[in-house]
Amino acid sequence: MPGPGPHLMYVMSSGLALTHLTRGRFSPHHTLTYTLNAFFGPDIGSFSEWLTSVLFLDSSVLAFLADSIHHPVYYVLILGLPLCLFYSWASGVLVKRSLLDSVSGVPLSRKQCLLLISAGSFSHFFLDHLFEENGKSSMYTWILSTGWWINRAPVNPDAVVVVGFLCTCLIGGFIYINRVGLPKSTRKQSYQSMKLIMIIASLYSFWCASQIYWANPRRPAVGEEADLGVLVFLATYFLLPHGLCILSMNSEDLHTDHIPL
Repeated sequence: MPGPGPHLMYVMSSGLALTHLTRGRFSPHHTLTYTLNAFFGPDIGSFSEWLTSVLFLDSSVLAFLADSIHHPVYYVLILGLPLCLFYSWASGVLVKRSLLDSVSGVPLSRKQCLLLISAGSFSHFFLDHLFEENGKSSMYTWILSTGWWINRAPVNPDAVVVVGFLCTCLIGGFIYINRVGLPKSTRKQSYQSMKLIMIIASLYSFWCASQIYWANPRRPAVGEEADLGVLVFLATYFLLPHGLCILSMNSEDLHTDHIPL
């Protein structure tokens, strides 16, 4: 699986991009908390398992707990509360002692820390699922299983019609939402565009699942492509953590109150 370097560089780069795009509403405190939980976070489980074996503390309970922590959801459920208290306290110390710029002048709240802990956990497994176990991890195997690898995939007319219709609706709907002549509200347009993407993605996934799991015999949903697996993977391990990061940003009022114009 990826070592410290890729985890740190991938997530810290994402944090810096958000800081730049949001003009500081996603502060260095956000980036640091996000980065630590994406790298060291879920790997605490693996490290604890190794440590117990070195110290000869062989215990099925400890082994089970350590294994459970190395999981995108269980990490948050088991350690989310104590960690959000710790990171919020640490953020306050860093602000008070002027060791790390928070831009707004205030430390991270517990809610913000919990969102960043969750985002870091899912981002950690974005790399792990793709680059561990010699490419044969359970997630990566499932993604590929949603494709068609038996022989050359037949081109089904109904698949062409459904996929073409959904893609046309996506592009046409985006143009309609952001068309010229409407009173400009960037936030509202972005929200409506994201809502459109989620609706089309859900219908697209439903079509793929119906062809893979409900059709008898199974049919290729979109040629040989593993679209269902790719959509689920990207939604869970790429879009979700970045969405959680966005939710953790400082409010505009707080940002403007502490930044001189």
